[in-house]
Amino acid sequence: MKNLQELHCEIRGRVQGVFFRDFVAGHARKLNVVGYVRNRPDGSVEFVAQGARDGLERLLAEVREGPEPAEVSYIKATWRNPSTPYATFRILG
Repeated sequence: MKNLQELHCEIRGRVQGVFFRDFVAGHARKLNVVGYVRNRPDGSVEFVAQGARDGLERLLAEVREGPEPAEVSYIKATWRNPSTPYATFRILG
């Protein structure tokens, strides 16, 4: 994909046990973004997403809001050169 960008995010708050990974994956797929989302042992959620910059920015905006009843208190977003290429957007264990 031309102009492929990668976004790595760490999201903190009330983000586990509230369908947050499903929320991220659903929006990513609608925006033709690939990568993964997973819960981390420290209670945060992490995702790596690849796609066009505008789609990634829209995904980031959605994640800042989150689903009900999630409460996002902190997001660390890092833009970087694409690493491993992904074929789909997956929810990891």
